[in-house]
Amino acid sequence: MAEYLGKKVVIVGLGLTGLSCVDFFMARGVTPHVMDTRLVPPGSDKLPDDVACHTGSLNTQWLIDADLIVASPGIALATPELQAAADAGIEIVGDIELFCREATTPIVAITGSNGKSTVTTLVGEMAKEAGWQVGVGGNIGIPALELLKQPCQLYVLELSSFQLETTYSLKAAAATVLNVTEDHMVRYPDGLSQYRAAKLRIYDQAKVCVVNEQDALTLPEAGKDSRCISFGVDSGVYQLESGRQQLVVNHQSLLETRQIRLTGQHNYTNGLAALALADAVGIPREASIQALQTYPGLEHRFQVVHMRNGVRWVNDSKATNVGSTQAALSGLTLEGTLYLLLGGDGKAADFTPLQPYVSGNNIRLYCFGCDGNQLAQLRPEISMLTETMEQAMREIAPKLMTGDMVLLSPACASFDQFNGFEHRGHEFARLAEELG
Repeated sequence: MAEYLGKKVVIVGLGLTGLSCVDFFMARGVTPHVMDTRLVPPGSDKLPDDVACHTGSLNTQWLIDADLIVASPGIALATPELQAAADAGIEIVGDIELFCREATTPIVAITGSNGKSTVTTLVGEMAKEAGWQVGVGGNIGIPALELLKQPCQLYVLELSSFQLETTYSLKAAAATVLNVTEDHMVRYPDGLSQYRAAKLRIYDQAKVCVVNEQDALTLPEAGKDSRCISFGVDSGVYQLESGRQQLVVNHQSLLETRQIRLTGQHNYTNGLAALALADAVGIPREASIQALQTYPGLEHRFQVVHMRNGVRWVNDSKATNVGSTQAALSGLTLEGTLYLLLGGDGKAADFTPLQPYVSGNNIRLYCFGCDGNQLAQLRPEISMLTETMEQAMREIAPKLMTGDMVLLSPACASFDQFNGFEHRGHEFARLAEELG
């Protein structure tokens, strides 16, 4: 465990994670300084009175005087003030690094452009089914440092590329990069290779690496090594046999997809990844299978929110990037027409990889938000452009027939018109009830 007593610690960024860092240091006899570029950051009202807080900008003097800077994942290391501190030799870490220095229990670490919340939660459910005390958090739910307060036999962490940039001591018992597709390109000016490099840090000291047989970008930098276990569709040690619709491990049939509560090909491969991680840390297989059969999935992730007259309304609002929408559309079959809602803030992404997925005859695109026009260019002849998602849904509703699906899988962030993907998903569900 690291020693922080007597050190000048500066925490950059408040919110739940920032507060967990403050709490961590206060419990160790260190009173940190806190700063946030927002004028009234969330959590500022919960700071202890003796914690100095600078808001509205970064306090350069505090940064230069620090012995240790704990940076929020939302603050890029390339920010000039942080870069100047790094150049001055000041150590910069994130909350996950603080966690890894303290944790003595095995860690399952999960990253990827898409599916990581589902896989993280599912591995946690597998451990709970086995009767294990498990702490699930990180980029999802509970900040990692909060997990240290409870006794655990296993930690399961969802980690973003931003969190991995400031993590150096992670020694995962099992780690995975589920997939790598363009996301957060504004943060990564050097493009996909820079984003991928951040993700691959999860493997650096991992005992087992679970890799995606269909995505070479998920392999460690030096390629497959003896630590690697693969999953995939019709290939890999853990595979979805698409013909028989079965999950198979080492050529042994384990479960039919109809027995799994999750739906969609991308969710079956998420299940395989979770199973591989669970096996790697010794979770009994029976418990993992039971969890696969009962776990309903997460809200806003390919979630059927309304079904009437043979029409399904599916909320996949968490699809905030192109890869996530590709995953939703991959292997999707239905009798009727797919009405696909696309739009929002594309975060400077290239939408053209979606073209093969929207090329069929039984699909119609309804595009909205600040990048709606760009998305409509994927297939202008079958696209309708509206200002808002609600307008699009009201256009769709009278056209629906048995066998159709209305799918919100927008390939974009939501902040141009909503408070977040959850807000967008709840609005979709509300309107589905009304219009369906």
